[in-house]
This record gives sequence, C-alpha cells and structure tokens, in this order.
Amino acid sequence: MKKTYRYILILLLFATATGFIIIKAHRDEKKKTVSLYNLLPRSASAGISEEWNNTRNRALALQQAIRNNPGDNKSLLALSSLFLQESRITGNYMYYDRAALQHVNTVLKLDSSNFDAISLKAMILLSQHHFADGLMLAEKARKINPYNAFVYGIMVDGNVEMGNYAAAIENADKMVSIRPDIRSYSRIAYLREIYGDYPGAIEAMNLAVNAGAPGDETTAWCRIQLGKLFEITGDLKSAEMIYQITLEERPGYAYAVAGLARVAANVNDYSKAVALYQQADSLMTGFIFREELATTYQLAGQNEKADVIDKEMIETMTKEAQTAETDESVGHYADLELTYAYLRVNDIDKAIYHALQEYNRRPANIDVNEALAWVYYKKGDYTKAIPYLRTALQTNSKNPRLLCRAGLIYAKAGNIAAAKPLLTEGLKATIFIDKSLKTESEQVFNSLYP
Repeated sequence: MKKTYRYILILLLFATATGFIIIKAHRDEKKKTVSLYNLLPRSASAGISEEWNNTRNRALALQQAIRNNPGDNKSLLALSSLFLQESRITGNYMYYDRAALQHVNTVLKLDSSNFDAISLKAMILLSQHHFADGLMLAEKARKINPYNAFVYGIMVDGNVEMGNYAAAIENADKMVSIRPDIRSYSRIAYLREIYGDYPGAIEAMNLAVNAGAPGDETTAWCRIQLGKLFEITGDLKSAEMIYQITLEERPGYAYAVAGLARVAANVNDYSKAVALYQQADSLMTGFIFREELATTYQLAGQNEKADVIDKEMIETMTKEAQTAETDESVGHYADLELTYAYLRVNDIDKAIYHALQEYNRRPANIDVNEALAWVYYKKGDYTKAIPYLRTALQTNSKNPRLLCRAGLIYAKAGNIAAAKPLLTEGLKATIFIDKSLKTESEQVFNSLYP
C-alpha cells in the first residue's frame, strides 16, 4: 500500500513539475511572440503634425492589441503595413523593413498561406531590391486570390524592375479593371512614362492625385511623381507649383523639398539647390537625396564636397551589403546606386563590377542596361556598350538623359545615323539633364553638323 501511495505521489509531483515546465514554455513563447518593434522619432520638422500623432497612436494601439493577443494576425499585418509606410516617409528602410519582415514572418509561421502576409512580404522584398523573390511571392499571392487589385500592383512593380514590361502592362490593366484608384492610376502613369508617352503619363498621374485624400502620404508621393513628369517635359513652372502645393498639404515632406531643389538646379541656381537638398536630407535617414546633392556640388564646381559625399555613400552601402550577407532581414541590394557613386569618383572598374552584379540579377531592365552602357562609355569601350544600350532603348523611352547618353555612345561607336536623331531629341529638353551631360552632348552634336 505504501508503495502505491509513493507511486501516486511521484506521479503527482511529476505532473505538477511538467505543468510548470509547460506553463513556463508558453510564457517564454509568448514573450518571444510579442517582441515588437517601435516607431522611431521623426526629425523635428517632419514629426510635429497631426498625421504623425495619429500614426504613433495607431502603432501603440496595434502593439497593445498584439500583446493582449499574440495570435492577432490582423494587428500584426496592420503594424507591418504601417512600418512600410513609415519607411518611405523617413527613408529608414533598413530598420522598418526589418521590423515589417519580422511581424510578417510571425504570421506566416502560424499560417503559411495567409494572402495578406504573403503580399506584404512580397512588398518588403521589392523594397529591399530583391525583385525576383518579391515577384515570385506576389505570383503566389495572386494564385490564392486572383481578384485582388493590391497584389496586381505588386506584380506591376516586380515585373517593371525585372524588365518584364509586357507582363507589367497586363497586370496594370487587370489592376485598374478591379479597382480604379490612386494606386492603379499611378502605375499606369509610370508605364506610360517608360514607353515614352509623357502626355498620357501626366494624364494618368493627375487621375491618381485627384483620387487620393489631400495630405495623405500616398497622395503626396503621387503628386511628387507628377512634378517630375513636368520637369522631364520642360514645364518647370508647373513642377514648382506642384511641389509647393505638396508642402502646403504636407509640411516638411522631404520629397517635395528635393523637388524644389531640382527646379533650382535646373535653372543653375546651385546655391539654392544645395540648401534645399541639405534640408531634404535632414528630414530623412540614409542617402535618399545625397546622390543628387553630390551631383549638384559637382555642377557647382565643388568637387571636393561631392567626393566626400560619394565616399561616405560607398562606405555605408558597402557595410550594409556586408551586413546583409549574414542577416537576410536587412538585405538590400544597392549595386545600381554604387555604380553611379563609383562613376562620380572615377573608379570605373568598381562601377563596372557593381553594374554587372545588378545586370546579372535583372538583365532585361532598361535602367540597369542604361547604367552598364554608360559605364562602358566612360571606360571608352563604346562597342561593348551598344548591346546594353539597345536593351535600354527597347521601350522607346523619351527620357532626355537616356537619349543624350545613347546619342553619345552611338556617335563614339561610329554610328552617326543612329546618333543624330537621339541627340536631336534629347537636346530638345532644356532641363532635367545635368549640365556636364548637356555640354558634352551639344559638343558632339555640333561636330556631327560641321
């Protein structure tokens, strides 16, 4: 009998101990699950607004909901979406991409076929320039829900970046047929721009702006794209007005400040442009506007200041790339940016290396091919630049920078018949191309008509 009681007591003690272990494990797991990222403070001028207060309160409410219920997938995904929006507003992609990715992955561990989580992860991968992976996930989401406009928007973006322009057009048509709104109109505008239809692009981007809520960040972003279209087509007055309106509706919006800087640079007011770029840079994290600032310094003859910025960019982007090798959550390909940074410091070999790295990821993209063709031009290998140039021109883009570069490459390669119309068209734009490119293009153009 005593043995029986002893066994019963041992079993009870074992059961109790097991219970404590299970409870502790659940508590530990819960602590892991509710490990949340926080919003970071914005810069003083960009952070003091009703919109920022609403964003911060929304984030706090979502975090509390998740702490109360770690399995609240809806709140986890809403917080991820908020982080993605904040990344564009602040430029702190490294931090917010990591934050959004963690919370999306938490949902996918619990529900691997969650449509919203897969779609958001595709967006994050596109933000990190992992375009092929992002497009693959977007396709997976589309198969789950083929009647969702949002996922077709992601597919438009992914296909554009991969150079699948015909597929991007099909996705955009499907998107606007499901939901004609600010997101679908803006993508149609971008595709029209790619295909050289600037009047059509301006029309579509106007529709996007008018479909958005005044002061909303997405509306402001589309308004900035409209301003850029006016810049490219030579209507600086309209572009400047667009940027001023944006700042009235959304004070401290860095992209609008940078737009005014471009306007100033286009009329050779470099001191004003530098001051505005510095202001825009102070509103953001990272190097969003430093490339344009460095270019403006070069145009102003302040090459030493330009070199300092370029070397800082190269050092930082290289470190981030090395970090990404061991932590996929912060992986961000920056080879295209590094290509132009190395070009500005005249390190042609490294510029070629990074251009080829990007080309190997997306060999059909017109911007990547333009960069590689231009790098070979700078090296003096004009013949080698031609195949990449042909790909860059495949959509009949009317971007004056591309047209001038193409004319210069063909001229140096001895194809005068191809060079003349490209330079003629490119030089019609009195603005948007930087002074050094315009000067070189004019010199070569004049040599073709002695």
